[in-house]
Amino acid sequence: MIGKWLSIVGIGEDGLQGLSPIARSLIDQAEVIMGGDRHLTMLPPDDQREKIAWTSPISTSIAEITRRRGQLICVLASGDPLCYGIGVTLTRQFPLEEITIIPGPSTFSLACAKLGWSVTETETLSLCGRPGSLLQSYIYPQAQLLILSAGKDTPAIVAEILTNRGYGGSKITVLEHLGGIQERIVQGTAASWSETEIAPLNAIAVNCIADSGVIPLPRLPGLPDHAYHHDGQLTKREVRAVTLAKLAPAPGELLWDVGAGCGSISIEWMRTNSRCQAIAIEQNPGRLKYIADNATALGTPHLKIIPGQAPSSLKDLPTPDAIFIGGGVTAEDLFDTCWTALRPGGRLVANVVTIEGEQTLFKWYNQVGGDLTRIAIQRAEPIGKFLGWRAMSPVTQWVGIKF
Repeated sequence: MIGKWLSIVGIGEDGLQGLSPIARSLIDQAEVIMGGDRHLTMLPPDDQREKIAWTSPISTSIAEITRRRGQLICVLASGDPLCYGIGVTLTRQFPLEEITIIPGPSTFSLACAKLGWSVTETETLSLCGRPGSLLQSYIYPQAQLLILSAGKDTPAIVAEILTNRGYGGSKITVLEHLGGIQERIVQGTAASWSETEIAPLNAIAVNCIADSGVIPLPRLPGLPDHAYHHDGQLTKREVRAVTLAKLAPAPGELLWDVGAGCGSISIEWMRTNSRCQAIAIEQNPGRLKYIADNATALGTPHLKIIPGQAPSSLKDLPTPDAIFIGGGVTAEDLFDTCWTALRPGGRLVANVVTIEGEQTLFKWYNQVGGDLTRIAIQRAEPIGKFLGWRAMSPVTQWVGIKF
């Protein structure tokens, strides 16, 4: 039996002197110290123990820790190792019974203390090693955002995104070296942001203020149709809202969006919660570009896009919790492939507008049951000087739950 050989100690800008006696004892007992270059320089100059800095990719360092399993290794991490930190990665690689974790105050906690913000009423995200477009799905009027920065250029990126989105009046506060002797605060607004002398180690606080006339994008399914770039292959707003309700996304679940069109279903699935995942499968090259552009613009840059035709392109994909089929329902073996791949308790939702598609859904209904629904939407549109009702193509929807 291997005991606790791996310790992860959260350390702040105040260095070793800010650590608890337990944290100091774990560092003192370690045979090997690992961490970023900044962390390793916090150790005394005369410390002769082996020190290993993180490599890129991080998987190389993880392999080194694995090779040394059983040695007393102490990993130095920034603040709370389990808040967007290395602790998350290590606890997925090694049994918790072999790990001791001593957290320090997170950047979010330190920033909220400086600003007088409630942590539980603040939206938090990290742009370290993540695309800036991730910010898009967090923006709404009066939101308080705390952002872990990727470096000195991140505040300018955040300011540009806010301004382009119609939130140029938003207040930006950059907090450098929180908790250390070099701590500094820089403030401004998104539209007028011009500060270039920013420390690489910083966090960004944003008070989101919408410009006059800006209509915010809701987080609930059913974004306006004009929010998407498309060629007409778009699940319309009202039908999209009904479809997402039937798909019933939950945090951490995975959706297959088969015949994704412009990606609206998978994008709105992911917007319901930051941990929701989706894979968009589409064979049309032009629509693949629409999916990528829409995912970036609407804050879901981690949407996985698979070019190809179903069902052949579905092979070897991770097991889905839900599947939406928006195109190609008449393809041979599509239903069998999707139904087999779906986990027990998973949902399969398919929408069609053709008689041939309805015939296919009726076969599925006879095979496994489920629910058939006809969705008919009418929108008021001008007819000369007056308004009249114009009907959209009715959509037949089948919903099956795998038991």
